Amino acid sequence: MKKTTNKPTLIPKMYCNLFGHDYDVTKRVTYHVKEYTCRHCKKELTTNSNGKLIELTPKFKEINAILERIYTSRTERLKKKTIALSIY
Repeated sequence: MKKTTNKPTLIPKMYCNLFGHDYDVTKRVTYHVKEYTCRHCKKELTTNSNGKLIELTPKFKEINAILERIYTSRTERLKKKTIALSIY
């Protein structure tokens, strides 16, 4: 039987407990909604409707995916519209 230790995950958690999380933007969903990940403990967060950071649950992952799809299609449609208007 193989023994596993929690040392690799214990040290980053201790670092975050002492010094706080060090978040990086991992995904820009829209201009104002982003997904963040802590460099040390790999905790994932996102912004909610009020602009506050909350934990990234599967529900919020799905919401962000749908929001990103709507946002990209809208920006593409607006780009095409401005190009068409500039031609005339």
